[in-house]
Amino acid sequence: MLYLITEMFSYPFMVRALLVGALIALCAAVLGVTLVLKRYSMIGDGLSHVGFGALAIASAMNAAPLVIAIPVVVLAAFFLLRLRETSHVRGDSAIALISTGALAVGVTVVSMTTGMNTDVYNYLFGSILSMSGSDVWITVAVSLVVLTLFVFFYHRIFAVTFDENFTRATGIPAGTYNSLIALLTALVIVIGMRMMGSLLISSLVVFPAMTSMRLCKTFRSVMISAAVVSVVCLLLGLVISYLYATPTGASIVLCNMAAFFIYSIIARIKGLD
Repeated sequence: MLYLITEMFSYPFMVRALLVGALIALCAAVLGVTLVLKRYSMIGDGLSHVGFGALAIASAMNAAPLVIAIPVVVLAAFFLLRLRETSHVRGDSAIALISTGALAVGVTVVSMTTGMNTDVYNYLFGSILSMSGSDVWITVAVSLVVLTLFVFFYHRIFAVTFDENFTRATGIPAGTYNSLIALLTALVIVIGMRMMGSLLISSLVVFPAMTSMRLCKTFRSVMISAAVVSVVCLLLGLVISYLYATPTGASIVLCNMAAFFIYSIIARIKGLD
């Protein structure tokens, strides 16, 4: 087993996959804690469908996928946030409307242009090993920007997450930091879709946070635990995918599911349930 793992990481593309995947997993985990606590967790699912529509259009235009998808998904994130704050439409209903509409656009564009080719399949189910060199560099750059902004504005994001009304009362522009959270989430969803696919990327946002909340009770401890769980599950998923030729995204999700059940059992034993 050890020999196989050593052999696995002797390939440069596997090392790149681990580096990119760890950065995405880390970003998704720390943002996931905030999104789950603010009851925004389904926004990841909605934005991933918007991302699929954008990637389908980019594929039809023979354009760079991330260059097209990033601005489209960012605009969709701001639109969803604005709709949630000012409209009579409930947040989950708004997400359902936009996500299904974007998915329909993507499927229509695909059927009328390239058809269900390998690129489209990768957009749906993910394939971190198929990322081009430019995609890798864009992903690394965006991940570092997300982590830097999150760390720099950590205390403001913490305040907005737990008590938005009190945050406004103290003079902190809560709307600005909600917009920042939406922006960071959109960026993570887009760069994560190449690894997990539009159908599975939201699991990378939700599972580590929900898993950590089974045992940890403070914001910081939940965030640290979520980051560790996410990266460990990513590593295990990559190893399982390599050894047994299983889909990478699905393997990572299954590892996250196993971690959730293990944490739940420990929480029940400790009487934390």
